[in-house]
Formats: sequence, C-alpha cells, structure tokens
Amino acid sequence: MKFKYPILAFFCSLTGLSTAQAQQTENQTQQQSQQVQRKSYIETLSVPNPWVDSVFKKLNKRQRIAQLFFVRAHTDMGKVFEDSIAKVVKKERIGGLVFFQGGPGRQAILTNKYQALARVPLLITSDGEWGLGMRLDSTISYPYQMALGAVQDKGLIYKMGQEVAKDYKRIGMHMNLAPDVDVNNNPKNPVINYRSFGENKYNVTAKASAYMKGMQDGGLLVSLKHFPGHGDTDVDSHYDLPKLPFSKERLDSLEIYPFRELIKEGAAGVMIAHMNIPALDNTPNMPSTLSKPIVTGILKEELGFKGIIISDAMGMKGVVKYFKDGEADVMGIIAGNDILELSENSARAIKLVRKAVREGRIPMERINQSVKKILTAKYWAGLNVKDTVNEQHVYAEVNRPESKVLLQQLADASMTLLRGKQYLKTLAAEKRTAIISIGTPQVTIFQTDLGKYYKNSIFYTLDKTANAAAIAKILKEIGNFDQVIIGIHDTRNRPGNGMVLSADLKKFIKDMSDQNAVFALFANPYNIAALPGLENSKALIVAYQKEDFMQRAAASVLKNQLIPSGKLPVTVNQSFKYGDGL
Repeated sequence: MKFKYPILAFFCSLTGLSTAQAQQTENQTQQQSQQVQRKSYIETLSVPNPWVDSVFKKLNKRQRIAQLFFVRAHTDMGKVFEDSIAKVVKKERIGGLVFFQGGPGRQAILTNKYQALARVPLLITSDGEWGLGMRLDSTISYPYQMALGAVQDKGLIYKMGQEVAKDYKRIGMHMNLAPDVDVNNNPKNPVINYRSFGENKYNVTAKASAYMKGMQDGGLLVSLKHFPGHGDTDVDSHYDLPKLPFSKERLDSLEIYPFRELIKEGAAGVMIAHMNIPALDNTPNMPSTLSKPIVTGILKEELGFKGIIISDAMGMKGVVKYFKDGEADVMGIIAGNDILELSENSARAIKLVRKAVREGRIPMERINQSVKKILTAKYWAGLNVKDTVNEQHVYAEVNRPESKVLLQQLADASMTLLRGKQYLKTLAAEKRTAIISIGTPQVTIFQTDLGKYYKNSIFYTLDKTANAAAIAKILKEIGNFDQVIIGIHDTRNRPGNGMVLSADLKKFIKDMSDQNAVFALFANPYNIAALPGLENSKALIVAYQKEDFMQRAAASVLKNQLIPSGKLPVTVNQSFKYGDGL
C-alpha cells in the first residue's frame, strides 16, 4: 500500500499495525488536518465563491424565493405523505427540509430520493438538542441540556458535539437546529425547562459553546435558539404568543448574553423565537420572528451577526395567531429571516412573497442576500459535490461503541450529590438493604444494578398512584432492614415539572427522609420543590432523567464506585440552589 504520509509506512513497520489500521490512522490525520485548515461557515461567507455565484445566476426570481423555504419531512407517516413532499421538492424547488420523526435507515433512503429530485441540492436539518434520538428511533439520545448544565468537564460536551456531527452527516443532514441557549430562569417554563443548560447565563454560554464548537468542528452547521431568549416565560409559543415584559437593559444583560458571546465565537446560525417583546418592538401582538427591529435591528446590526437566521416553525400559534393567511411568511422575510421553517403553506407563501416583491414591500436584494447565505451553507456542507448517502449499515454506524461510552461518561459526570457525602460512606454491601423504586410498577435498572452489589437486598416497587395500604405493606416489611435506598422515577417521555405522585407517596417520601433513607431523583430537579422533606434526607442524588444510563450512574455513586462531580444548574428552593453539589 502506498501512503500519502511516508512516515506512516515506517510507523506501521515499527508497531506492527495492519495496513488497514495504518490507513485508518492516515485518514484520521487527513481529517484533522482538514479541520484545522478549513474556514468556518462565517469566514466562508466573505470569500468569493464561484459555485455559489454559478448556482445563483441560474435561478430566476421565483426559484430564489423558494430557496428560503424549508418544509417538514417524516419517515413514519407513510408513502402518501412521503410522496407529497417529493412533489413539493420537485415542483416548488424549495431550499431544504426539516426532518421529524422516523428512523435513521429510512431517512437515509428518503434523503437520497429527495436529493435526486432537487435541481439545487437540499439543505437537510432537524432538531437534535440531544442528538438524533430527539427525533429518530433506534438512535442515541444524549442527556438533556439540563443534565449537561451540571457537567463540569466541558471537554465531554465538546466530544458530544463531534459525535452528533458524525451522526447527522452519516444520514445526510447538514444542520442541527441546536443548541438551545435559553437561560431558564423561570422554573415554571413549560416549553424550555430541561432543554436549557440552566439558569446561569455564564454556565449556559460555556456549555453551549462546547457543544456548538464540537458540532461545527465536525462539519455541521448549528442554530442557536431561541433568540432573543425564551427562558423566562410560562407560555408555550406552540399554542399562544408569550409576552416578555422586561426592559431592554434586562434583556440585553441576561437573555441576549449567550447569543452575543456565541456569535463572537463563530456561530453559523440563529433561530428566532415567537415572542412579543414590547421593549424591543411595541407593535401590538408582534412576534419577534416578524419584527424587523429585533431580527435586523438587534441581531444583525447591534450584534453584528452575519450568519443564517432561521425562523422557528411558522405554523406555531405564537406567530400565526395574529398574522394569518400567509402574511406571517411575507413579514418574516421583511424582518430579516433567511430561512422560513415549516410555513403553513409554502406554495402560497412563495406566491405572496413574489407579490410583495412586485409591490415594492420586499426589495429583491433582500431575497438575494438570503439566497447567497443559504447557497454558501450548502457549499460549506459539501453539497457542491454530488453525492449520495450510503444506505448500508446505517443503524450500526449511528450507534457506535465510542458514542455509547461517551453517553455513560456524560451521565456519570452529571451526578449531583446534594446531601450525604459522609453518609454514603456508611453504606455497606453486606448489610440488609431495601431498594425501592417509586413512580413505576416495574423493577428498574437502578435496582438491579444496586442488587449486584448489595447482595443481601430486596426490591420493592410503588407505582405513582400507590395508596396508603400499598405503602403500609412495604413499611411493615422493611422495618428490620439496615439501610434503605429509594429511587424516585419520572416515567414520562419528557421530564418537565409536575411529576405525578399520589399524596400518600409524597407523605412516604417525607417520612422516609426523616429516617435513614437515601434518595436518587430521576427527574427534572425542579420537582424537588414539590417533594417536601428531601431537604432532611440522609443523602440525595439528582440524576435528572429516567434513562438507563442515568440509573447506572446513580447506582455507581451509591456503590461508592463513582465520585459525583455535578453542580445543580438551577435553583430549586431555599435548600437547594444553583451551583450546589458536594
């Protein structure tokens, strides 16, 4: 075998590496060299680009307008839906797709089909705040950002970004609509909450920076969201228009802070939220997405952002409640958005924008600027070279062993011990141990993992509706046990606030807290506020979510095999505040 780097041939002879292994080493060296030399997307925007110019010149006005529209795609809604999107790609010649639910193998196949129909290559995106698993089955879901907010090793989060980039690129995607950089300083937030790195703007910025850089260094475009900040609202913009009543000074110093800093660090994209913010635009019921003072005035001019500006989904009630029948699409472009995501009707929107151009409401130069940004993004993502997604071995190649190792490392690093550092040392493997799971009727991974260590143990389960009689039965049995370990499990798909537990269970938790019980909470930490008594427990671990990797991490702490290093990313109550962690 002939090597591009002769030193590798010599290294191979010295180490006994196979030629395949040596070739892999050479490829990695080339990739690393390319990463070092490659310009960022933002840098690429200022460089003359013959491919962008060539494609741009071939597009007529209507086709340029169509590049600004990205439509919804699925692989779990059947052939009729898939074919309908194929018709949109072919007929409307849109700029890209936003994939939602489905599977990775099916998405790779469908992406090839759609790209084959497109005259200009499609920019493929999806929401992947915690990786492909946010949308796709049989893929890896990394910890939610709330858990990552507790992690002190930013290098692990950077590696996560790189792994996510590999996954995205493997199935033919070019942009992740992440990370979420909202500062979640409202515990009642129904839509951000566990999707945020926490309540502290500096912590949010640092963790988002690591994730963003990992993805961008891995060749993936990103989109910070939701500008100018969706963290302090108790209204979900999917269903209504939230209102932020704060002063510009407050917004500038808090909500906008992570965006400002990450723009300085080279963020490729920013997503605009649907929020009414009178201090920034006093037009009645004006969503920030449609506000020129916010999108152009603040994001482009004040913050100097040069990259791609993408709207949040244009069918959400927060934007179409007051601006109906396609007017929102026209206003979104006037405001300064480059990409309109998920218009209610893209064909109608394209017609209305064309009409607005003819009437002088939108200068064609405004459209042209966005088209060139989008085409440059396609160039940066490699779409200037015609290629197809390899449809073989997709499942294995988005479930890599190193990704699973990293997943457990992130879970381990998030473990946050709020009480009982010294008490944990008194737990002994030989003692009679009751291991109880609350909130689920099944024996949990947490229990079975602990049971391998505490061999003289018995498992008990109490479902979330358990009554006093069921609890009394267990209390009677555990009276003679030496130590009690209790896991509190939120079994919902998304770990928001309001975890449902019966009143009897809450009393049981309080009573056991006053005794010698050790607790692990597999839920959003805000739920602690609704479980009085935990502040008196012998030990309390926050494990953030229900998944097996979190249960294994918490079990490792309780077996004294893992030293917890996480810090609480939010304030829960007077007892447990931001930054706590023993």
